[in-house]
Amino acid sequence: MNKKIFIIAIITVIGWASGFAGIRASLLGGFSAGHLVLYRFLIASIIFLLYAIYPRSNFKLPKKKDFLLIFSLGIIGITFYHLGVTFGQETVSAGTASMIVGSAPIFTTLIAIFILKEKMEWFGWVGLGAGFIGICLITLGSTGATFTLSKGLLLVFFATISTSFFFVYQKPLFQRYHPIELTAYFTWAGTIPMLIYLPGLFHNIQHATLEGNLAAIYVGIVPAALCYATWAIALSLGNVSTLSSMLYLEPPIAIIIAWVWLNELPSVLSMTGGFIAISSVAIVNIIGHRKRRVEEGAS
Repeated sequence: MNKKIFIIAIITVIGWASGFAGIRASLLGGFSAGHLVLYRFLIASIIFLLYAIYPRSNFKLPKKKDFLLIFSLGIIGITFYHLGVTFGQETVSAGTASMIVGSAPIFTTLIAIFILKEKMEWFGWVGLGAGFIGICLITLGSTGATFTLSKGLLLVFFATISTSFFFVYQKPLFQRYHPIELTAYFTWAGTIPMLIYLPGLFHNIQHATLEGNLAAIYVGIVPAALCYATWAIALSLGNVSTLSSMLYLEPPIAIIIAWVWLNELPSVLSMTGGFIAISSVAIVNIIGHRKRRVEEGAS
C-alpha cells in the first residue's frame, strides 16, 4: 500500500470511527433510529447532488447495464448497513458496535479472495488472524464473559456482512466510473428506501436536543458523505483485501472517541484487543511494503 492510499484510508477510518459515537449521541439526543438514518443520508444526498451539478465535476449518469448492480449495492451497502448499525445502537454502545463492524475485514478479504480472485500473502493471513483475536478481546472486554447475541448485536452483525459484500462488489465498477460518481449513485439509491421514515422527520428534528442535531448533521456530512467518497477513491487505487485490513483500526479509534465524547470507558481487555488490532494492520502494511521493496530491488 503506497503512502497516498494509506493516508486516504486512515482519514476514512478515523471519520467512520467517529460515526459510531455520533450515531449514539444523536439517539441519546432524541432522534429515533429511522429518522436519524434518513436525516443523515438526506444530508449526504444533497452534498453529492451539489457536486453533480457543479460544472467542473463532469458528472456522468450510470450506464444502463450497470444500473441494477449499482442500485442493489446501494441498498446493501447503504440501506441495510446503516439501518442495521443505527437500530442496533439503540441497545448497543458505540464502542461495542464498532467492534462488531471491526470484523468486516475478515469477510471482505475472504469474499475478495474467492470472488475477485485476489491473492493473499502469508503475512496477510497472519495479520487477518491477529486482527480477529484483537476484535474478540475487545468484544469480551466490552460485554464481559456473559456475552450474548441480543437483537442489537445481531442487527450490527447483519450490517457487517452487508458492508463486506458492498466493499467487494463495487471494486469492478471503478474501471468505468469515477469513485465520487459511484459513491453518489450508491448514496442516492440507498436513501430511497429510507424515505419510509419521512413522516414525522421534521417533528423529530425540532424536538431533538441541540447536541443531537449537531451530531446528526456531523454523521451526515463526514462519515456518510465525505468518508464514503474517500474510501471509494482508496478502493479504486488499491487492493480490496489489503485495504480492508485498515478497518481493524476502527474499533480502537472508536473506543477512544466514545470515551471522550460519550464517557464510555473502555476496559483493559478492550484496550489490549485494540493494540493487537493495530498490530495486525502493521503486519499487513509494513511487512508487505518491505517485501515489495526487496522484489523491486531484485528486479
